[in-house]
Amino acid sequence: MNTHTIESHDHSPFSKDVFGFWIYIMSDCLLFASLFATFAVLHTKTFGGPALGQLVEVPYVLGETLFLLASSFTYGLAMLSVYRSRRNNAIFFLILTFLLGLGFVTMEINEFVHLYLAGHTWQSSAAMSSFFTLVGTHGLHVSIGLLWMLILIIKLFTERDIAVATSRKLTYLGLFWSFLDIVWIFVFTIVYLIGAVHVYA
Repeated sequence: MNTHTIESHDHSPFSKDVFGFWIYIMSDCLLFASLFATFAVLHTKTFGGPALGQLVEVPYVLGETLFLLASSFTYGLAMLSVYRSRRNNAIFFLILTFLLGLGFVTMEINEFVHLYLAGHTWQSSAAMSSFFTLVGTHGLHVSIGLLWMLILIIKLFTERDIAVATSRKLTYLGLFWSFLDIVWIFVFTIVYLIGAVHVYA
């Protein structure tokens, strides 16, 4: 009886962490759902300006997409290394994931700068406002994920063996990173692909 009580007590913080994390993911789902709905309503409100599909380069954004999808693959390899207690391999794949994610964010910022210099800003139209808000919010999440990842990489460097707490945090980050991948697939399909199809149809 005492052993059961101790085990329940030990796993209680973990259970609360998992519950709290999924509550956060669900709240983010609602956030992105509202941003997608707003974009769906406003993406045609260009006030006489060019359509979004005319302003973006799908091949360029496809490159961004490949960077992010590749980062999920390397993160999966990092987690396999964590589960096998191969710290050096985990660090290597996490650094590779970080660089791929950084490449994605850099390309996205470059796209925003290019649009801004061409005179297409957040204030140009309702369509541009919804575009920058949706894509920018996703980019902000990726940037936060990169900061989180960097902190965990540094923590792994300071540990001789992978601590249970660190492994747990890496698992949470992996779920967060996969969630961002799924959201980006919707962004790429709805914002870029469908927008381009409407322009060239």
